Amino acid sequence: MCAYVLIAEDDELQAEVLRRYLEADGHRAAVVHDGQAALDHALRTAPDLLVLDVMLPVLNGLQVCRRLRQHSAVPVLMLTARTEEEDQLVGLELGADDYLTKPYSPRVLAARVRSLLRRATAAPDPRGIRRVGPLTVDPGRHEVTVAGRRVECTRGEFAIIEAMSGQPERVFTRNQLLEVSNGLDRSSTRRAIDVHILNLRRKIEADPQQPELLVTVYGVGYKLTGGR
Repeated sequence: MCAYVLIAEDDELQAEVLRRYLEADGHRAAVVHDGQAALDHALRTAPDLLVLDVMLPVLNGLQVCRRLRQHSAVPVLMLTARTEEEDQLVGLELGADDYLTKPYSPRVLAARVRSLLRRATAAPDPRGIRRVGPLTVDPGRHEVTVAGRRVECTRGEFAIIEAMSGQPERVFTRNQLLEVSNGLDRSSTRRAIDVHILNLRRKIEADPQQPELLVTVYGVGYKLTGGR
């Protein structure tokens, strides 16, 4: 899968390492070193994916993400320092699709890029049916199945699993899932989201104590995967 990836990283050595890894993976890559340049370049060239460091000069990565989302749905992989958990949460709330904490392996970053690109370019089922590993979500019929087994969901549970199945591997914060469920129940709380997740795990996981489909991203939220 050849894609055009924009790297926004003020550490020139790190940016060059990332560029080489991504080009070795078959992509075209461009590098900018400040947030304003990242925003301008992204709006002008419409890259297939943006690798965005939080700690950028001029405009930081969070400001770039906020402004970019007003005009573009380009997938964003945000890079954060290990101690900046709040940046991870805010970045995801602003529309980042995934995050990676520093220090990280360039090989891991390249794998995350491949995953985001697959998600972004996957052809949708014309009937709107979502398939994530053994899980199938049919919004039209309001049905969920796991390996062909029908799963009964409450309205809140279905709203959550429907939203997450539309963007597998994306990390959803509790606030984002709360917005989904609030359309059904204005009294929902962040704690209610955890309860919905626990109930869904009991219904879709082979072992709810060791979830492989609906997994926790500690300190951030949850994501839906295809399993191991």
